[in-house]
Amino acid sequence: MKTIKEMPEHSRPREKLREKGASALSDEELVAAILGMGTAGMDVRTIARQVAGLIREHKAGLTLDHLQAVPGVGLAKAGQILSAFELARRHLLKETVKIVCAQDVLPLVADIAGKQQEYFVCISLNGANEVIEKRVVTIGLLDKSPVHPREVFADVIADRAAAVIFAHNHPSGDLQPSEADRRTHEQLTEAAKILGLRVLDHVIVTKKGHFSFQEAGLIR
Repeated sequence: MKTIKEMPEHSRPREKLREKGASALSDEELVAAILGMGTAGMDVRTIARQVAGLIREHKAGLTLDHLQAVPGVGLAKAGQILSAFELARRHLLKETVKIVCAQDVLPLVADIAGKQQEYFVCISLNGANEVIEKRVVTIGLLDKSPVHPREVFADVIADRAAAVIFAHNHPSGDLQPSEADRRTHEQLTEAAKILGLRVLDHVIVTKKGHFSFQEAGLIR
């Protein structure tokens, strides 16, 4: 395989992007355009081909660990790719995401499913149940992540949201809500009512699957 420098200039990813637009590039070319160059002994096109395969395999669940397992991809290159994903998620993708059931929430929280600390996430939605924003509210140690309504709802109010979805992960792998989870959910639900917000669901995720308060009949 030719290196980028050995290719005709019009065929190089960044030059092709300039002339034809990003939509004309293949997945591998888009990754190569982001990375720019490879490393000693590892051409960027070879790296890009492997990274593009990981993207197609893991989609929203892609992590730094996945990327850094590719020879030639260190923290800097992995960070470039994930940062590009996050910018797209924040400013391009969220406008088209509508929540109908728990399954619709899972791609939005796939990034926390395997975390070793407990992440508590709040997703704000408009009146049509379309995602406005997803935010990590707290990051705790193991299964202890205290959540206060003030921290949860401050930005939700600024969003002028009509509804919210809560989500958190269980590093232990246990999908069932703990007593602490139930107390936190009840406290947040009461606060949401006072603020005139609907709580659509509260989803617990692990590598094994998910638990939905809505599906379990625990949303009132």
